[in-house]
Amino acid sequence: MTLFDQIQSDPFASDRQRMVEYQLRGRGIRDERVLDAMARVPRHEFVPERFHAQAYEDHPIPIGYGQTISQPYIVALMLEALALEPTDKVLEIGTGSGYQTALLAELAASVYSIERHAGLAQNAERVLAKLGYTNIVVLVGDGSEGLPQDAPFDAIIVSAAAPELPSTLVEQLRDGGRMVIPVGPAHAQELQLVQKQQGQLLVSYLEGCRFVPLITGQGYPSE
Repeated sequence: MTLFDQIQSDPFASDRQRMVEYQLRGRGIRDERVLDAMARVPRHEFVPERFHAQAYEDHPIPIGYGQTISQPYIVALMLEALALEPTDKVLEIGTGSGYQTALLAELAASVYSIERHAGLAQNAERVLAKLGYTNIVVLVGDGSEGLPQDAPFDAIIVSAAAPELPSTLVEQLRDGGRMVIPVGPAHAQELQLVQKQQGQLLVSYLEGCRFVPLITGQGYPSE
């Protein structure tokens, strides 16, 4: 069954539309490509079945391994800030459930996604394959090290908090590229938009947030 067929028979279609209109458009998200993608991708497919009824509410949902799927508004805010083009090559740090990965695949040409939990990576790959995505590569590894063999990237999105801007990821961003990343102490961060322009970094602050920590490498020490 294709993604289109699933959406047509989807009992959550009206919930998804309300999410887009009230939680996203109603809170200031204006990028129509982002809104359209979030109206298409079935978020409930990426959460445990017991949470299906909550899938389109604006809060995180646990997905196992101590991880969560981010609230829809934060996902939309990050995607809007990235200003993706259909030709972009994107690096995602933290595949998690695979929901944001699917949205990236709707908006860009190719997506490379790194997840440190093999179980989550396998679950995400299964759902993404079920939904018919073919422009995604999911890898298990240390996201803070990025993917130098496939760099440079037009955009990088980091779904885990770093204590400071990871230099390895900055190096893998092409000139003119953008990165969105939560930066700060473990208990609370600032969501930052980092733009590389002629070798210089322009950093903008989007919103306060709280993400799970980026572990090892240039993230927080593993416990």
